[in-house]
Amino acid sequence: MFSFLIIIISITLAISLYRALIGPTLFDRLLAANIIGTTTVLFLVMYGYLTGRTDFLDIAIAYILLNLIGTFAVLKYFRYGTLSHGEED
Repeated sequence: MFSFLIIIISITLAISLYRALIGPTLFDRLLAANIIGTTTVLFLVMYGYLTGRTDFLDIAIAYILLNLIGTFAVLKYFRYGTLSHGEED
């Protein structure tokens, strides 16, 4: 069963990598980067479960939080043109 899940996640990763490289718009590439980050977290969780090491779950949580913060930063940058807070004179 885990072999089947690894194959499915690998296919998802390959499709997302294709979209990240070929994607016609920036938002397609951003979405593909998020999917790649999510599949990486799935790999970490599955590997941690299969080896019995629970510290991989902590690493996966930290990685997904960094992925979320990075996505918000990129979206803010492309909406406002800056990452600074407040108005500029």
